[in-house]
Amino acid sequence: MIREPFPNSSCTRLPSKPPPGCGFVNFRDALIRPLPSNRFLVVGCDASGGIGPKELDVLKVDGKVLGRFIVRTALMEVMAVGAKPLCVACGLGVEPDPTGNRIINGVKYEMRKVGLRPDSALVVSTQKTFETAQTGVGITVVGIAKSKDLIIGRSKSGDVVVSVGLPSVGEEVLENEAKGLIADIDDLLKLLSSNFIHSIIPVGSKGVQYELGVLAIESGLKPIVAENLEVNIKKSAGPSTVLLASLRKSNVNDLRGLLNKPMSTIATLNKL
Repeated sequence: MIREPFPNSSCTRLPSKPPPGCGFVNFRDALIRPLPSNRFLVVGCDASGGIGPKELDVLKVDGKVLGRFIVRTALMEVMAVGAKPLCVACGLGVEPDPTGNRIINGVKYEMRKVGLRPDSALVVSTQKTFETAQTGVGITVVGIAKSKDLIIGRSKSGDVVVSVGLPSVGEEVLENEAKGLIADIDDLLKLLSSNFIHSIIPVGSKGVQYELGVLAIESGLKPIVAENLEVNIKKSAGPSTVLLASLRKSNVNDLRGLLNKPMSTIATLNKL
């Protein structure tokens, strides 16, 4: 997906109905489309290649691990804007068994965390014609949100932006997950349930610096990056191993009490 915060100037705000020629509205890594009755359809996706248990995979991981992380990324993109996931579609470029089943086991594990029943909210397609030597996966999450529940562009001037989790990529992901150092679905659910968080955005391969800019521009603000940062804001965060949250400075201690993950105040948001 080509990512620009506002690729079409006529679509920079969430409209009550699609402007002529606008179609889907692209925010972050999610597509958002207005529906009747003040609701919005929200679609997120993710893909992976060369990661898995097969002979030619570059990074060797169990299929269940791959399934967990790839669906987690798509779920986070949908949920971070305030949408409720409805279903998951998974396209696997591998045979159904054993690789496909292991990946799907991981997908189901994460789905249950957000209240989705895999028996009624998951559709899967696998490669049954040819034998494969490398793992490929594509996944899509579809969600829905009421207009009042969308949390895009709600950051305020004077807010601070806090990173949750350490940017991790490759083998670091599993190592840091085992140590409790990366953000996950449980952290996102806690942020969404709090009453002091203004906006949330997951951070993936483009890194903290890029997503910080998206978070700011959505609210018509500019980020002033803190000095002497403990976090490498230019590093890839892999499969959404970091969450950024905007909030008032006076609530930072509340956030630290809410989550038991590494945190760092990385910026202040000011008026343009």
